Amino acid sequence: MKYRYIGKTGLRVSPICMGTMTFGTQTPDEKVAFAIMDKAYEAGVNFYDTAELYPVPPSGKLAGLTEEIIGRWLKTKPRESIILASKVVGAANGWFVPPIRHGMTACDSFHIQRAVEGSLKRLGTDYLDLYQMHWPDSVVPVEETLKAFDRLVQSGKVRYIGTSNDTAYGTTKALMTSEFKGYARFESIQNNFSLLNRRFLDELGILCKKEQISLLPYSPLAGGVLSGKYNQNPHAKGRFSDYVNSPDKRQRLMAQRFMNDRTLLSTQKYLKIAQEHGLHPVTMATAWSKQFDFVASTIIGATTPEQLDATLAAMDLTLSAEVLSACERVHSEILYPMG
Repeated sequence: MKYRYIGKTGLRVSPICMGTMTFGTQTPDEKVAFAIMDKAYEAGVNFYDTAELYPVPPSGKLAGLTEEIIGRWLKTKPRESIILASKVVGAANGWFVPPIRHGMTACDSFHIQRAVEGSLKRLGTDYLDLYQMHWPDSVVPVEETLKAFDRLVQSGKVRYIGTSNDTAYGTTKALMTSEFKGYARFESIQNNFSLLNRRFLDELGILCKKEQISLLPYSPLAGGVLSGKYNQNPHAKGRFSDYVNSPDKRQRLMAQRFMNDRTLLSTQKYLKIAQEHGLHPVTMATAWSKQFDFVASTIIGATTPEQLDATLAAMDLTLSAEVLSACERVHSEILYPMG
């Protein structure tokens, strides 16, 4: 196992991180969730990511349930053997109004304090290794956000902080603020990144390299699209086959972005590359996302223990130059299929 460091921190993490957002919905049985986490742990995965908002799709009734499940599982493991990350929801002025704290959320001192207290209680621990802003706040000054995070670090409730779904400008602004104010800085950024969504490479990739911030890519399979299941059957069981006819406009738009003619055509080409090189398409897609020098750990998901086999196979896999070149050709032919 080759562990990697997150940013400039002392956090040594496995190259694969276990994402948990389906625990409580797509994985309703807690015993199955435990089996998934146990299998990852036994394979050497020491990094687990969650959020106060989980499980998905977001629900006021279920928010926090995933953390409760993880909290009960955490009691079966030595706490210091786990690198545990969670997130405070972003602002209600963002891409949607989160069903938490009556939809009045903001990345200010009050909400960050309330959020971390709730997460620690549900997780049954007295500290988080990494605490992240789930998405930015366009109203509250980043100085206030960072000041609140810094207090958590100083108190020992949080070891390090990170951002998520952020931009190059937002991340740079936060870094400058931390430097001038002497606050703890964002050591990681958790953004969508996959063979179908390479937007991170446009600007954020160079920022991560220059400033030594680690990307924690989520959705390396593009929500399951890169597995090829939707190429075989548009109605295959999965998040986006559920979202495509959802009454929620945000969910419908998300499904259309991930599952459209261009993404499915790209996926078909990637499936052919995987077949020609004797690779499982899930293994290839996961391995691709973790091969960049600014990536610390790729976040995977699973609804059953069996689904982990192909993703965990990417743990120590390095794709050949031939495979990488073939993947580049697909991207050149169909640029930015997710828009």
